[in-house]
Amino acid sequence: MDLKNQNLKFKSKIGIVADEGGDLPEDLIKKHNLSIVPFKVDLGEMKNLPGNIYQRIREAEKRGLKSFVKTSQPSPGDFLRAFKEKLKEFEEIICITVTSKHSGTFNSALQAREYLPEKEKIHVVDSMSVSGGEGLIILKAISLIEKGLKIKEILEKLKESILKTKLIFILEDPKWAEASGRIPKILGALLRKMQNLGFYPILTLKKGKVGLLTIKKEVKDLSLALFDEFKNKILKEKSEIKIAITHADNEKEAKKLEMMIQGIKNCKVEFKNIIGNIVGGLSGPGALALAWQTE
Repeated sequence: MDLKNQNLKFKSKIGIVADEGGDLPEDLIKKHNLSIVPFKVDLGEMKNLPGNIYQRIREAEKRGLKSFVKTSQPSPGDFLRAFKEKLKEFEEIICITVTSKHSGTFNSALQAREYLPEKEKIHVVDSMSVSGGEGLIILKAISLIEKGLKIKEILEKLKESILKTKLIFILEDPKWAEASGRIPKILGALLRKMQNLGFYPILTLKKGKVGLLTIKKEVKDLSLALFDEFKNKILKEKSEIKIAITHADNEKEAKKLEMMIQGIKNCKVEFKNIIGNIVGGLSGPGALALAWQTE
């Protein structure tokens, strides 16, 4: 047997590449040997401020500095490098990206795929979600791979899983999302007006796009508002529900939400994590998100 065939013999079957928008904790990334492609983040006047992105935004607000973060998707070259490295270890690759409705990341991955002679071994999947929703879809792909399913069956089941993955979230202040262009200015103005009147909008992703789900009156706790909406949505669900909780430097509310969810028998919290730079720069501090996936 020559060296080339010997190397192929010891390759694992399917590996995963994903962008960083899934907000998976570092321990899960390492445990499952995931290759994460970062976004490009420009902190502007906040570059030299201390702390995480939310601490920098808060400090910038105090100092009268610009507190908006500029982000851009990974380039095709970024994905190409990740694919080439992953193909040294795996026969095939599943690449999972944030929703294509708000980012060109999916297209960057598709373009990178075309540069490879092994392009038929690269399978790019649009999660139609972000943050915990994308994270749950990545974990679903891992579980399907671990079951030993063939690539065609895995991709079919991922399509089904994407339809069964939901995300709801509350923004402490919609101005960052509005400034980024991720929500229309009219919706941003409406959200601010409602919050000033004591009404908190709960947002969701509808077919991959941010939209208004419902409005809660006299909200005291963001966690309770999300939990009530989640409980209503899964009231008749009998199968296991997998959960991801993500937050914009709002550990207190995230922990309260986790404790409430743990009281529901068929729910399992897969991970709880701080929202990363790419989504956090758009949500601003204080945001709280809840994603769930039914079997």
